[in-house]
Amino acid sequence: MQHARQQGVDRLDAQLLLSDAVQQGHAWLLAHGSDALSPAQQTRFLTGLTRRAAGEPLAYILGDKAFFGLTLAVSPDVLIPRPDTETLVEWALELLPAQTASTVLDLGTGSGAIALAIQHHRPQAKVTAVDASEAALRVAQANAQNLNLPVTFRHGSWLTPVAGQRFELIVSNPPYIAEGDPHMAALGFEPRQALTAGPDGLDDLRQIIAAAPAHLHPGGWLLLEHGYDQPVAVAQLLTAHGFSNVSTRFDLGGQPRCTGGQRPA
Repeated sequence: MQHARQQGVDRLDAQLLLSDAVQQGHAWLLAHGSDALSPAQQTRFLTGLTRRAAGEPLAYILGDKAFFGLTLAVSPDVLIPRPDTETLVEWALELLPAQTASTVLDLGTGSGAIALAIQHHRPQAKVTAVDASEAALRVAQANAQNLNLPVTFRHGSWLTPVAGQRFELIVSNPPYIAEGDPHMAALGFEPRQALTAGPDGLDDLRQIIAAAPAHLHPGGWLLLEHGYDQPVAVAQLLTAHGFSNVSTRFDLGGQPRCTGGQRPA
């Protein structure tokens, strides 16, 4: 691990990269700490260290990320799923009765994380996922195939690919970072189009909220992830477009993370 220290790579990250290089778990590494790496393993490990030292997220280097009990393939074509987004999935599952063929739409699915987690925990649900990026959809479709989950995928911008369809639940983790936000510098490896949305970060949220009522059954719900400083603005938008029972859920760090509302029955 001396090379990792020299490059400033965290010890845990280095261990995960080494585990990936030798395709063995942590227990095996402990038992074989003095074993020499093969040339191919060494190359893979050193390449991973170099990429991590340059700031590339570990998930992109390893090629996968855990989310809500699932292991998902990820690439620079999609955002890396965050634990805070599990707040949205938990809320969705509360609203979806088990053993019921509820119709669910995930907008801006990316890796498919939200749609696949819902489908996994509500196997009777009919889940559709939309993304404007064909590259992202390829990642999501591969994840669905690997997990044997029957999500339907559609290519296009927000609700356009599901014209004429209505759902019991619409969920979305859209871009919501304001253009010019200083935090963007730390997210340089992730797809910008999946992160920013206009001067205040609300452009896509406005578009989704305005269009969603026409795609919800009476009594249906719209649940949205947003920035920690946006719950009031999102709640106001939902109320202005006729949603009732508007409320906000908080993430693992206690920050307001998701706001949703119900189309009146």
